[in-house]
Amino acid sequence: MFLRILDRLEEIIIASLMAAATLLIFVAVVHRYGTGVPLLYPYFIQLHISWAQELCIYMFVWMAKFGAAYGVRTGIHVGVDVLVNQLKPALRNKVVLFALFCGALFTFTVGTMGLKFVMELYATDQVSADLEAPRWIVFSAVPAGSYLMCFRFLQVAWAFWKTGALPHHDETRVEGVELDTAPPPQGAAR
Repeated sequence: MFLRILDRLEEIIIASLMAAATLLIFVAVVHRYGTGVPLLYPYFIQLHISWAQELCIYMFVWMAKFGAAYGVRTGIHVGVDVLVNQLKPALRNKVVLFALFCGALFTFTVGTMGLKFVMELYATDQVSADLEAPRWIVFSAVPAGSYLMCFRFLQVAWAFWKTGALPHHDETRVEGVELDTAPPPQGAAR
């Protein structure tokens, strides 16, 4: 139950950040070019969205950190496994588990260092340039995303240890779109 909620929350955060950033960029571009149109200038000049670029950057950073964890969970991360796949199954399994634990250790280390940085930043009352948002909130993406990614590495390692299978992304399938692969009835027009 907890994992299903976490999976869905992760997907919602990624999709929401991507949609909001795209919409905000669109509005900023329309605003920028709309101020050059004499008819729209009096209306658009009153809108101050100089903060839009900074916010979009922050949204994409958060999206990328959570997207990396999603990539580990679903098996869409790029990996070079040509040599690993040539190994005997027993050795291959050990190498794969070692690699997953190395990924978990690395992301745990990055998350811990990021958390230390955020905690030090929290005490300074620093704010971002345009949004004037507390910088510790902006940089919290590093520990949050890294710890989630560490958890996903451990989750994949556990599943691999139990089943011997790694998550695999099927490039031919789009989630939410199911194709009818049944052959047409005999005598039906093609």
